[in-house]
Amino acid sequence: MPTNLLTVVEAAERLALQPATIRKLIFQRRLPVVKLGRSVRLRDEDIEALIRLGLRPVNERRPQ
Repeated sequence: MPTNLLTVVEAAERLALQPATIRKLIFQRRLPVVKLGRSVRLRDEDIEALIRLGLRPVNERRPQ
């Protein structure tokens, strides 16, 4: 099954974030990348996983 690869700008648009935020997540190793020469691409499924990890139930309370 082919993997859909996104540029940093495309991933940022998909998440409604700035490209600098995506680069920060990459630098922090919170978002894996695929390197093609000097180009950096992000796998579509990694973006989806980031979205899933960020979801919280509405009634969840933060620890105090």
